[in-house]
Amino acid sequence: MASNYNKLTSSRVAIIGAGVSGLAAAKHLAHHNPTVFEASDSVGGVWKSCSYETTKLQSTRVDYEFSDFPWPNRDDTTFPSYVEILDYLESYAKHFDLLKFMKFGSKVIEVRYTGDGETSQLVDLGAYGNLLPGKPVWEVAVQNVEAGDIQWHAFEFVVVCTGKFGDVPRIPTFPAMKGAEIFKGKVMHSMDYCKLDKEEASHLLRGKKVAVIGYKKSAIDLALESALANHGEGGQACTMVVRTTHWVFPHYWIWGLPFFLFYSTRASQFLHDRPNQSFLRSLFCLIFSLLRAVVSKFIESYVTWKLPLEKYGLKPDHSFEEDYASCQMAIIPENFFEEADKGMIRFKKTSKWCFYDEGIEFEDGTTLEADVVILATGYDGKKKLKAIVPEPFRTWLEFPYGVMPLYRGTIHPLIPNMGFVGYVQSNSNLHTSELRSLWLSRLVDGKFKLPSKEKMLDQFSKEMEVMRRSSRFYKRHCISTFSIQHADDLCNDMGLNPRRKSNLFLEAFSPYGSQDYRLGQEERK
Repeated sequence: MASNYNKLTSSRVAIIGAGVSGLAAAKHLAHHNPTVFEASDSVGGVWKSCSYETTKLQSTRVDYEFSDFPWPNRDDTTFPSYVEILDYLESYAKHFDLLKFMKFGSKVIEVRYTGDGETSQLVDLGAYGNLLPGKPVWEVAVQNVEAGDIQWHAFEFVVVCTGKFGDVPRIPTFPAMKGAEIFKGKVMHSMDYCKLDKEEASHLLRGKKVAVIGYKKSAIDLALESALANHGEGGQACTMVVRTTHWVFPHYWIWGLPFFLFYSTRASQFLHDRPNQSFLRSLFCLIFSLLRAVVSKFIESYVTWKLPLEKYGLKPDHSFEEDYASCQMAIIPENFFEEADKGMIRFKKTSKWCFYDEGIEFEDGTTLEADVVILATGYDGKKKLKAIVPEPFRTWLEFPYGVMPLYRGTIHPLIPNMGFVGYVQSNSNLHTSELRSLWLSRLVDGKFKLPSKEKMLDQFSKEMEVMRRSSRFYKRHCISTFSIQHADDLCNDMGLNPRRKSNLFLEAFSPYGSQDYRLGQEERK
């Protein structure tokens, strides 16, 4: 494998990844002429690499658009397919002339820190330092995907936008002679299934006994695809192997009321804990915890009435609020339970399972014959990051909380001259990625200063405490119950008015979205 160690310094800022977050970062840092490294041959990120034939967005277009680039058919209330989303992202890149920054087929395989400072100085909890110090502090090794040769580049600031999903599959581990090696059928991860075209996927599933491991959105979509592929003579049922159930929804209406009223307005989020709240607010939230529980039960009652969760043993043993607070709410495909009622989708709940030669064996001693086992077990975003981030920063990535301590969802206090966009989830990831990219751009431009590393870590610890109280799944790092407060903090840092509505009623009772943060002429300065 050829290597070229002449370090290129064509721009001061590097962006790794050209998905939603990478595009937002490139747009807001465009005046720095960034270099965007993307391993694939186009923009789109997980929408490009992790989508199936039936994959759709889980919301309407107006809830998934950039503030300054509305969908052309934004009043269409249907959920757009992944193809439509890719077209939208491509149009966004072309409209803002972002493709000129892109280096497609360029995979970042290593990053080295060459800045000043011993390890003891880097962990000093004082000032963070200048984001553009006037000389390169990061060396980035980029491999040409086709040719295989490696080129080193040097930058003053690096923005990591590779995300938590895709690229590195999470594969279950098994005792000796209990893994896939003894199974006579085919085993694949959902990531590999995404690479199949329509004909290949149909051939894999048609007439086969398929087992799908998992119960998140990708697993649900896979089970439905298997059921649809097996319509007609010779069709076989698909079995979902479920460890943990989560709340799924048919749509965004609850007993005739729009869902946003319960969690996505200032009034509704006022009932929830938030970082840096006063003693009186903490007392208020404690008193109104009963009301939050009632709201959660109200929503759960509608879902269990509308969907046959109890019939199939899929009703979670935790509250809906816990799922929402950890960004695990999913919209079920319209005909999913129709296929279950026909017997084409079956469910097996278990906490442990392993392979045997003919299929899967469960902890209760029962077995499931299978021809194909698809692991919809998610991705290892931590492993993906650790593969490129060098020591000592690799050790500090999740120190000291078990998740990345990102200040304002963007800056790791212990990693100099590096930003992260797209790693903290919310109820609208595109919206928060765009707002954080704007915040990061103004930070890089020196429009405001960061607090000390100690204060940034303290702020994050307060956010972690809120997430820990809200859900047992807090390590998923989701801010959905205090997302408006998070946006307010970003606006206050930037000197923008955090109150974005035209009147008090809308401010209290209408949902916040990307269009609320479209900057006026004065705010762009």
